[in-house]
Amino acid sequence: MYYYSFHPPYFLVILGLFVAVTSGAAFSGTLKLNLQEWQQGVTENPEARLSTKSSIFPFLGVGIGIGLFLCSGLRIFGFSALLACAVGLPTALFTCWLVWKQLGSMLAYAESKGGIESLDLDSLF
Repeated sequence: MYYYSFHPPYFLVILGLFVAVTSGAAFSGTLKLNLQEWQQGVTENPEARLSTKSSIFPFLGVGIGIGLFLCSGLRIFGFSALLACAVGLPTALFTCWLVWKQLGSMLAYAESKGGIESLDLDSLF
């Protein structure tokens, strides 16, 4: 016997994707603004620090949108609500944590090496 939900959460999938994309655009803009302010501040004050405090809320929006998208998508494919959340939420949270740590380490590297130009990834290949 197959499990079939009579009311799959299509709206929640679309909502999760919308929240993730709009929060991602806000995160990108906030991060670009922080980098521009930091680069201008370095020329005036060499001890200027790169802050990511203002980008935490858009990044949390991306994480919430991805979590909602994953849970709802798994629910559409026939998982129970408990199992969909048990798989989708830890996956989204762990991925967001890894991305945040990688972003922090890249920004710290750029800060210690004197600029974004030190992150020239094209020259590695």
